[in-house]
Amino acid sequence: MFAVRVIPRAGRTGIDGIRGDALLVRLAAAPVDGAANDALVKTLADALGCPPRDVTIVSGQASRTKRVAVAGVPAAHLAARLSAIVASASPDT
Repeated sequence: MFAVRVIPRAGRTGIDGIRGDALLVRLAAAPVDGAANDALVKTLADALGCPPRDVTIVSGQASRTKRVAVAGVPAAHLAARLSAIVASASPDT
């Protein structure tokens, strides 16, 4: 499980580094009828190379700060993949 900070209604969808202790994800979708949550799940699944059904928002469904769990991915692989994603999203850190 890891923390995610979401910015809905962004100009583009993508992972944009770290904010505080959370993965920062910008979503073009608006937080209406679960569209932003659906976009978050799809974005994380694509980035982690797993099916969207394996990504679950555990808490914070109506908040910008969420806790996300990923099933079927070993913790070491998940940590390595998230590190690589963050490094490529913010090359100056």
